[in-house]
Amino acid sequence: MRRPKALALLLTLGLLATACGGGDDDGAPADGEGAEGFGDPGDCVVVDLAVSSEKASLMAELARAFNGSDAAELPGGACAFARPQTKASGAAASLLSEGWDEGAEGPRPVVWSPASSAWGAIVNQRLADDGGEPIVGEAEPFMQTPLVIAMPEPMADALGYPETPVGWADILRLARSDEGWAAYGHPEWGPFRLGKTNPNFSTSGLSALVAQAYSSAGTTSGLSTEDLADPEADAAARAIESAVVHYGDTTLSFLNNWYRTDQRGTSLTYVSAVAVEEKSVIDYNRGNPDGNLDAGERPEPPRIPLVSIYPEEGTIYSDNPYIVLDAEWVSAEEKEAAAAFEDYLQQPANQRQVLEFGFRPGNPDVAVAAPIVAANGVDPDQPRTLLEAPEPPVMVDLLDRWAEQRKSARVIIALDVSGSMQEAAGPGGETKLDLAKEAAIESLDQFKDDDVVGLRIFTTDLPGGANHQDVVAPAPVGTIREQLRNAIDAQFPRNGTPLYEVVQASFDDAAEAYDENRINAVVVLSDGRNEDGEGSDDGQQLEQLLADLRAAATGELAEPVRIFPIAYGTGADLETLRRIAEATNSTVYDASDPTTITKVFTAVVSNF
Repeated sequence: MRRPKALALLLTLGLLATACGGGDDDGAPADGEGAEGFGDPGDCVVVDLAVSSEKASLMAELARAFNGSDAAELPGGACAFARPQTKASGAAASLLSEGWDEGAEGPRPVVWSPASSAWGAIVNQRLADDGGEPIVGEAEPFMQTPLVIAMPEPMADALGYPETPVGWADILRLARSDEGWAAYGHPEWGPFRLGKTNPNFSTSGLSALVAQAYSSAGTTSGLSTEDLADPEADAAARAIESAVVHYGDTTLSFLNNWYRTDQRGTSLTYVSAVAVEEKSVIDYNRGNPDGNLDAGERPEPPRIPLVSIYPEEGTIYSDNPYIVLDAEWVSAEEKEAAAAFEDYLQQPANQRQVLEFGFRPGNPDVAVAAPIVAANGVDPDQPRTLLEAPEPPVMVDLLDRWAEQRKSARVIIALDVSGSMQEAAGPGGETKLDLAKEAAIESLDQFKDDDVVGLRIFTTDLPGGANHQDVVAPAPVGTIREQLRNAIDAQFPRNGTPLYEVVQASFDDAAEAYDENRINAVVVLSDGRNEDGEGSDDGQQLEQLLADLRAAATGELAEPVRIFPIAYGTGADLETLRRIAEATNSTVYDASDPTTITKVFTAVVSNF
């Protein structure tokens, strides 16, 4: 098994989260606002904050209101100056445990506010593994939101919710059912399909993993490594994972696809339930699935709203702790200034702003109110049972076990070897293809041994007149990893870019070999647009391709093959690749900067 251990993977994926702008945190995407946007602090004591993406805008608003106010005055005539920057939780956890490069990442933080305290436990465990001291202590929440199982209202009704409690045990039963929704009188909905994110990226994915483990252990506290090693718990975990449609870095992919299929009237056959934070259900039902309205964008509520199911076994809060780091680079003056900003954040008027964003206030003196109301698919009186955060070694064990328990995949990697891939792209004079080959080779270690992977190259006028060629036939990675490395490394740039033809052929081949027990997918990396030497039929080719993809992704008996395109370099046809991805309820990945391709490739593989 060549898959890296959980914390090593966490480092890679966490760093990637920053590069991709998606972040590990569920809700609005990272806005990328840096510390430089807050002006000159003068003689004030600067409090640099690293905050997770979903609260970046809120924290920035509050910081600007705080700076220069009476609340920022410190004893002795000094003043505090809050300067938040966005850092996805996984990225910040990796940087804090492995070393924070201020040149690349901005100032080292005085305060860290990840989406969940669980990330702090992972930082301390990693530092301890390296012989270091913990830097994350006890902290109060800034705002909170519980993990829920989001489900379309008709499906929740079919289960009898809320009169009949629903929990992870019911999800397990549904996942194991051969009848699927037919057992509830709705064969038209097909099998039960679950949406979960990669726990190495996503706070929701991490929380869902913990909640599942507690459900299997039949307890709400004291989860142990012995509990995780129980064969029945392992079997239950594998059964739940078997119902997953695919993974990914954030829940935004699921929410955006859900919303898009809702507009088409096919949302009930896309996915049956997704583990998300309560705040995401509110945003979705308001008609703003990503929680971030662009200029001129008007929210439009979905045709079928979601219901928040609070698992009867209990759930976990994303508690957004305000952590003043106990690190050697944090001075006593900075800690004092950080405390002043925390006092400001906890003031009732500021905590009411938290509510406006769909979160529950961290200050218990501020009552939960709108928009956390039944009309938005949530229950302000829930959750009634909370789960205890596991000890750090248990968290690491969970992630390591998930790497083997997750659903296996069958993937064709289609690599563009057209002539434009010879363009210089790297700082050392590497070509686009050089960087792409390096990324593809590195990604092979992220597949587990029984994932089936094949390599296809495409360009016009290959030997024999073909426009694509299977260099390595699909087989379990554990048996062909070295063969794949050598085959990728041997590629060189050639002719045109028959993009539509290779996507259609790869999709057809994957559909023919469809395996219901795996995530069936095609990864297409291309730096150009369709150029197959015959442009007169381009439009017809594309429309036929999109129609085939949509047909395969729709319906109760759908056998979906998901296409994950990587738009590589500034010449890539991003819009067309986006249409191809969305036709299969997937996501396009943007690697317009070729030097990011290794990180982007890692993000793509996180879906499997």
